[in-house]
Amino acid sequence: MRKGIILAGGTGSRLHPFTKVVSKQLLPVYDKPMIYYSLSVLMLAGIREILIISTPSDLPRFQSLFGDGSSLGITLAYKEQPNPAGIAEAFLIGDTFLNGASSALILGDNIFFGDGLAEKLQRLSQTEMATVFSYQVSRPEAYGVIETDGSGKPVSIEEKPKAPKSSNAVTGLYFYPPDAPALARALTPSQRGELEITDLNRTYLDNGRLQVEHLGRGYSWLDAGTEEDLLEAANFIATFERRQGVRIGCIEEVAWRMGWITVEQLKALGESMPNSAYGKYIVNLARDAE
Repeated sequence: MRKGIILAGGTGSRLHPFTKVVSKQLLPVYDKPMIYYSLSVLMLAGIREILIISTPSDLPRFQSLFGDGSSLGITLAYKEQPNPAGIAEAFLIGDTFLNGASSALILGDNIFFGDGLAEKLQRLSQTEMATVFSYQVSRPEAYGVIETDGSGKPVSIEEKPKAPKSSNAVTGLYFYPPDAPALARALTPSQRGELEITDLNRTYLDNGRLQVEHLGRGYSWLDAGTEEDLLEAANFIATFERRQGVRIGCIEEVAWRMGWITVEQLKALGESMPNSAYGKYIVNLARDAE
C-alpha cells in the first residue's frame, strides 16, 4: 500500500516577513491553509497513511491543526527536518515511516486541480514505475525540465537549465517505488549541499524506470512560493469556488467522498466551524446527503 509524504519545511524566505512567524504551508490560500491542497491530493490518490515533515518550530502547529488524522479517516505521522537539505532528504527522514512501501511525495506549497485528477492519481498509484508529473510553463528555466520523445517517454531531465530542451516543468508531486530511500541515500549532495530531487529522478531515468504523466490543458498546477504566486493561487481558488459553488482542497469532503468517514462525521466536522463559510459548506454537504 502506497504511503504519502508532505514536505512542508524550509524557511519560506521569499515570503518574509510572513514566514518569520508562521510556516509558509499554513498561510491561507483563499479559504483554507495552503497544506490542505497538498493533503487533499494524496487523499484523492487513495493514500491514508501520510507523514508531514516540517521544521521543529512549525511541526507542533501542524499537529494542532490535524491531530492524528483520525477525524478524516486517515493516519498522520510527523517528523522534523531541522535544516533544509533538499527535497530528496524527505526519503531519509521518512525511511522508517515508509518501511518498504511505495511512496508519493508532494511539496506542501503545490496546488493541483483538474477534472478526473482523482482517477488519474489512483490509476498511477498502482504502478511500480517512478512517476513525475509535468506541466507546460512559460518560463521553464525556473524549474526542473523534462524532455520526452514522440511517444512521451522521458529522454532527459535538468534542473533550471539555461537552455531548456522543452517547456514542460516537473511539478512538486512524485510517485516512487519502494527503493526510493535507498537511492536517495546514495545521492551525492549538490553544490548547494542538498540532495536534489532531480538527481533522484535522473537515477530512475538512467535505470529505465521513470515515466512521465503530463498534465494538459484540463489541469491547473500552482506553486505558491512567492507573494505573486500566493495571490494568483488565491484568486484562482476564489474565482472557481464562487462560480461553481464547490470547494477545491476541502479535505473533509474528500474524506467523505472516499468513504473514509460517515455523513454524520462530516456534519460534525462542519459544525465545529459554525461561523465560517468553509464550515457551513461542509454542513450543507452533509444535509444534502442525508
